[in-house]
Amino acid sequence: MIKKILVCEDEETIREFVIINLERSGYKVYSTASGEDALKTFDRHGGTFDVVLLDVMLPGIDGFAVCKKIREKNPAVGIIMLTARSQEIDKVNGLMLGADDYVLKPFSPSELIARVDAVYRRVGMISSPYSNIYPESSGPFEIDIHSRIATKNGVMLDLTFVEYQLMEMFLKNPGAAMPRERILAQIWGKEYFGDCKIVDVNIRRLRKKIEDDPSFPQYILTIWGHGYKWNNGTPEPEESEKQESKKS
Repeated sequence: MIKKILVCEDEETIREFVIINLERSGYKVYSTASGEDALKTFDRHGGTFDVVLLDVMLPGIDGFAVCKKIREKNPAVGIIMLTARSQEIDKVNGLMLGADDYVLKPFSPSELIARVDAVYRRVGMISSPYSNIYPESSGPFEIDIHSRIATKNGVMLDLTFVEYQLMEMFLKNPGAAMPRERILAQIWGKEYFGDCKIVDVNIRRLRKKIEDDPSFPQYILTIWGHGYKWNNGTPEPEESEKQESKKS
């Protein structure tokens, strides 16, 4: 199977470095130096890329805008942001716009390939057959494990593959306290280089799509200092959730 990846990086030396290492790891690489060209290449190939690697700082439209447009075109493609910035807000912005991961410059070849491989594996899971094809359900939600579709009150939810995996994990573990570390290992893999902040951001993004009022979540509840749990009963926001909303 051909592993297709689109690389958008305006610095030629970094772009060539990335291309060489990805090709050595078996990826078919398509590269561009601007966001506009990245979108054109993405459309020209019908969006059939497994992973997209986007630099944040680009001439013309920036990586955040490209990320948002690509995510709208294909909710399943893996997106990784490349950035020299270390500020927390940049990481959060990219993740909230639909990115699955971020890599800070400078990075080593081993780190880059490990992060790309992890995202590629998660993308591949979408088309992998499951032995259990029966749907999981909880309240108004249902996930079809065979087709990997999630619905609320019979209406399909527009989820990225990471968001779908989170839904599947929660519905399979109703009421269970899920530590951030366990969520990170299960969804992003045990060898993931990043920190648990990526869990919180993706939970926030998922809440925006499934909760009636994300400010007062009824289904994905926070366990302070620990992680999250799925409320499988009558939806009723916990007091801790109300306090969380007031603080934010």
